[in-house]
Amino acid sequence: MPNYHSMSQYFFSFIFIALFSLETAVGQTNSKDSIKLEEIVVTGSKIEISRKLVPLSVSQISKQDIESTGQMNILPALNSFVPGVFVTERNILGFGVSNTGAGSITMRGVSSSPNTDVLVLIDGHPQYQGIFGHPLADAYVASDVEKVEIIRGPASILYGSNAMAGVVNIITKQQHENGLKVNLGASYGSYNTQKYFGTIGYKQDKLSLFASYNHDQTDGIRANTDFNINNAYAKLGYEINQQLTLTADFSMAKYIANDNGPMNQPPVPYNINISRGKASMTLENKFENSEGGLNFYHNFGTHNLSGGFHSTDRNDGAMLYQTFKLSSGTNITIGTDFKQYGGTANQGYKHDSLITVNELAAYAYAQQTLCEKLTISAGLRLENNSKFGTEVVPLAGLNYNLTENMTFKGSVSRGFRSPTVMELYLYAPNPALQPERLVNYELSWLQSLLNNRLNLELTAYKVVGSNMIQVVGQGYAAKRENLGSFSTRGVEFSARYTFNRHLSFNANYSYLDLDEAMIAAPRQQMNVRANYRYKIWGLHVSAQYIEQLYTSTQPMVTQNYALLDARLTARPLKYLELFVSVNNLLDQQYQINYGYPMPGINFNAGFNVRF
Repeated sequence: MPNYHSMSQYFFSFIFIALFSLETAVGQTNSKDSIKLEEIVVTGSKIEISRKLVPLSVSQISKQDIESTGQMNILPALNSFVPGVFVTERNILGFGVSNTGAGSITMRGVSSSPNTDVLVLIDGHPQYQGIFGHPLADAYVASDVEKVEIIRGPASILYGSNAMAGVVNIITKQQHENGLKVNLGASYGSYNTQKYFGTIGYKQDKLSLFASYNHDQTDGIRANTDFNINNAYAKLGYEINQQLTLTADFSMAKYIANDNGPMNQPPVPYNINISRGKASMTLENKFENSEGGLNFYHNFGTHNLSGGFHSTDRNDGAMLYQTFKLSSGTNITIGTDFKQYGGTANQGYKHDSLITVNELAAYAYAQQTLCEKLTISAGLRLENNSKFGTEVVPLAGLNYNLTENMTFKGSVSRGFRSPTVMELYLYAPNPALQPERLVNYELSWLQSLLNNRLNLELTAYKVVGSNMIQVVGQGYAAKRENLGSFSTRGVEFSARYTFNRHLSFNANYSYLDLDEAMIAAPRQQMNVRANYRYKIWGLHVSAQYIEQLYTSTQPMVTQNYALLDARLTARPLKYLELFVSVNNLLDQQYQINYGYPMPGINFNAGFNVRF
């Protein structure tokens, strides 16, 4: 049996040797290929700021990265580009919901089913179902995304409950240049998998518009595992003046899916019919020494599942924040959030009655820069929940720029998750539950070399969790209790290398040390991607290795597997791109959700038209 610890050492050695051996060649490349861009993020501070100044671990996936994967949904791209993150899958298309659903996001070994420990945002406002507390994983289509920012580790200081393990902020596209842009595309692949989409962007002076429509469907890799979804999205922006911008958006997703259950059990047909939507309005301000925003959002939906289950839910809120930039090198952010979520369901302890939970929070976050090298960060959030009382959430961190290209970071942060309406009143209910909590300790090193062509990040962390909710008993006697605790430790490494305008590489590795087995939390994960472009051709190759992935703990079942994917593109005309993708070239037989085999070698091909 292979020694995986040795494999991780070989992996690090291979990456460093391969990347640094290119230094001489890069120095001889044409100067027009040089890269001077600094990575700017918003998710870790609410305003645009250099990633080097955020004490938390923040990753970013660009629009170009997303397009290179050829993914229809944005979540699988997290596996490829972000260390320490794993997303469960169960079919060629469609995550589904309920006990056998996928789309659960694990960060540093912290996850839940449904996915309530990682907060998903769209343009900074939260996305989760009002009763079950999880996002709708199938609604996040790649065509709408400008970039994705990920906080690896608790971000409750800024975002409150559900950000206990981390945050995924999906930042949508917006037209920036005057004129009209249109993108149309379609693809067809294995298992009768089809995608059709169209986007339109328009800008005229102060007014901008972006809209999209997506349709995805598949017959599924087994009988009675078909999936069909339609997504529509529209975003309108207006620049009131140089300081004020008003943005409003609206989206709807409707999907129908079937499931025959796990392969290791007799077939039990299960179907879902779900409609979900969201609307928001944001007024942003940006002055010379101050910037912030006011956001109102409304999430709503209905779920109709096998067995007659029906629910209607909503999640409403308002967010107000402002950052003040003082001349002394101090930035101070103050904010307040209000949320109300809940709904009705025809099953459970309090069926067919409207149940709502209110949250009101205030927070302050300050950064002080000393001697142009050291930045100290500290913050505190007070959040009052109508069911659980007040939660206190502190954060402390520092960033030290040893040189212009080398940064050290450290932080101690607290995260929490309030029990959902489902946990309180529906299945194995306990109205006396209290929030889950954890503390995260981490140290990071960021390094850029070779005129910013090579960017490295290495992070070590420890997570200690308590008050975790577990189900005790079986059948009608089942009840949820705050019994669980855990401790995890790990290392995350990522590297991005741009050889020239034709060739680039990125790689990441994560090692997770668990006190006890956890589902969807692999001990080791390695991802390597290479992108090559020459004239009209483009070749994108990715490899992933997963070691000791628990798919079940009763019985204990683990998976080791290696995946190899390739995507070939061609641009015979300026406005036309053709592509063909082949996935799982090694024809691996593996499972991510227990009892749900993933597809073997499969393909899809299609086109994009841009004008």
